[in-house]
Amino acid sequence: MLFRGFMAELRGARIMEIWTTERLTAQRLKHADLDDLVALHLDPDVSRYLGGVRSPTVTTAYLETSLAHWDRYGFGLWTWRTSDGKFVARAGIRHVVVEDAREVEIAYALKRSFWGMGLASEITKALLEVGFQRLGLSSLVGVVFVSHAASRHVLEKAGFLFERDVVFHDQPCVLYRKLSPEAPGGVTP
Repeated sequence: MLFRGFMAELRGARIMEIWTTERLTAQRLKHADLDDLVALHLDPDVSRYLGGVRSPTVTTAYLETSLAHWDRYGFGLWTWRTSDGKFVARAGIRHVVVEDAREVEIAYALKRSFWGMGLASEITKALLEVGFQRLGLSSLVGVVFVSHAASRHVLEKAGFLFERDVVFHDQPCVLYRKLSPEAPGGVTP
């Protein structure tokens, strides 16, 4: 098994509140994470692939939307930290609408100081396991700015396949998809 974690019950479904990978601890997003999210979203290098720098007010609304997603679906975004508690990323699995189609997306944004360490790949691998094995999803997508070569590489390395060009939040993006190994047409990694 890739991770160990604390499970909680939500509407009869078991969800991962806190869990670990080889180098990181993921914890369900909460109000206390606002300062870390604001700092992440104010970094222009991070935010250029998120649609631009987000003000603290916009990030507060983003956090509220993310918490509501947890309440509605029983999963969403987690904060990811090192063993000594340093904030690394916000990442998770969430519902999105892409060109009028409902999808479930793997989403991640890492602090610039943690780029190039393989942590996005570690997070993506863990989220695939949660999405397919814990949640029983048949597919997951990644929606990435066309120019974001590093994020596209993370998805390709994890077995996502390019599906099509899309416009997402008024930005030119690409949509990658990975089918569950149990889904018709899915491939065992």
